[in-house]
Amino acid sequence: PPRGRLGELDGAVIGLLDISKHGGSILLDHVERRLTRDAPMVQCRRFRKATFSRPMPPNLAAEIGSACTAVVAALAD
Repeated sequence: PPRGRLGELDGAVIGLLDISKHGGSILLDHVERRLTRDAPMVQCRRFRKATFSRPMPPNLAAEIGSACTAVVAALAD
């Protein structure tokens, strides 16, 4: 289930999920650069769905859920 907003970023692991739509990786590159510049205490981990047209596989959702404090999903075109 979704969690509430993070209180602090210190020590957070932010998952960056590319759903495989055109331009998503470009957006996440910018997000990752900003996070590492503005919040050096944050660790970023990249994930990618095989295709945007299908639901996320349960094993990927479990991996992201167990490894990350929060997730940013790129829904770019």
